[in-house]
Amino acid sequence: MSHTLFDQAAPSIPEVPAVPALPALADLDWADLYAQLTSNGVALTPPLLSREQCDDVSATFNDPHLFRSTVVMQRYQFGRGTYKYYADPLPELIQTLRTTLYPPMAWIANQWAAQLGERTFPLDHASLIAECTANDQRRPTPLILHYGPGDYACLHQDIYGDVVFPLQIAIMLNQPGQDFTGGENVFVEQRPRAQSRAIVVKPELGQGMIFPVRHRPAQGSHGYRRHPMRHGTNAVDSGRRNVLGIIFHNAR
Repeated sequence: MSHTLFDQAAPSIPEVPAVPALPALADLDWADLYAQLTSNGVALTPPLLSREQCDDVSATFNDPHLFRSTVVMQRYQFGRGTYKYYADPLPELIQTLRTTLYPPMAWIANQWAAQLGERTFPLDHASLIAECTANDQRRPTPLILHYGPGDYACLHQDIYGDVVFPLQIAIMLNQPGQDFTGGENVFVEQRPRAQSRAIVVKPELGQGMIFPVRHRPAQGSHGYRRHPMRHGTNAVDSGRRNVLGIIFHNAR
């Protein structure tokens, strides 16, 4: 899709600084990612983490000191599996991902805001967190999800409070077909006066999926409309599947 989708009057996309531990971040083509979001509702990045980094993040699941809470999904009818929310201070790699990826995502969020007549967001993550704190949203939301055979996630949205940043990213920490089978990522888009559309995404090891928290703009015959989106995970057939989820606003 053409990169001319951008509002030519808008500020340029913030540059992502070079991060020695995460060299792939500076090379991301944000114009292409924006085009993917516009055309499909979900954008798939190149690999952001190495196999070693994915293994290191997966290993954090077994360290209880790193987390503020654990959710066993079947207890709440969320699906089946377990996820854990990291506590402050976040592990360095996860904090770096959260703060480094935020500015260009905020740029995209502000493009959406102009299209839908919604609020805009600051271009630095610290300002968003300050707003969350003022709204009594103080609990960090990055999480790690762990699925075994038969585990799955029901369709849902990650909102957590009144301050809601409209984009999030999930990074695959295992290699599909090698470490696990099944467990595809499923997104469902509700379209006004039409049947819902399902989108299945199959990231490889280290790849990230950028997708809406609540809704995305879609061009209609009378301007832009809100298309609500929810996401979930198909059942894992075999092996173990771990995913790092980075949500940019905090929880109440």
